[in-house]
Amino acid sequence: MIKESNLSIDTAVFREVVWAGDYYLGKVSAGQTFRILDLEGNQAADTLFFCADNPAERYSATDTIREQHNVYLTAGSLLRSNENRAMLEIVADTCGRHDTLGGACATESNTVRYDLEKRCMHACRDSWMLAIAEKPEYGLSKRDISHNINFFMNVPVTEDGGLSFADGISGAGKYVELKALVDVYVLISNCPQLNNPCNAYNPTPIEYLVWDA
Repeated sequence: MIKESNLSIDTAVFREVVWAGDYYLGKVSAGQTFRILDLEGNQAADTLFFCADNPAERYSATDTIREQHNVYLTAGSLLRSNENRAMLEIVADTCGRHDTLGGACATESNTVRYDLEKRCMHACRDSWMLAIAEKPEYGLSKRDISHNINFFMNVPVTEDGGLSFADGISGAGKYVELKALVDVYVLISNCPQLNNPCNAYNPTPIEYLVWDA
């Protein structure tokens, strides 16, 4: 569902460009709203969420899909934790839908999907591992890397129940905006994937913005 935001960029309290292949890790307090902006179009932002007071409670695709009866995320979707608590709400979305089934690229998936020689290419899971290693103050570890959302990525479910990685439906300047219902850690890998035609083999930057309540 397309729903535009009423927030002005001029009133954002935080802005940061996240380059392709880089990560962002930070805290959003309950009541704050943040936006992930697709600057050039068809870029995937692989994102994890954790409850700041207890990171063992984290975003759960299973609970989210079950409660909303829909495999896609868009404006109005409540993102739920593995304890079935509402963590965030998507309050604006100019892309239309986002994937929470396809998972994140890794050295293993690079090998399976593309070629053995692609194994060593950088992947989102590498970015997440770098983030938790460089920012130990968040108390995250490898075991915390779980279900993720692929914002802006188009992964249709096929008639036989499989997944297909289709051409993107995002574009330059499209965004998704979420309101934190509890204090959360946001961990984004701006996907570095060079093998997927969805981004025309050209990973591009995104922007991350935050507004106070």
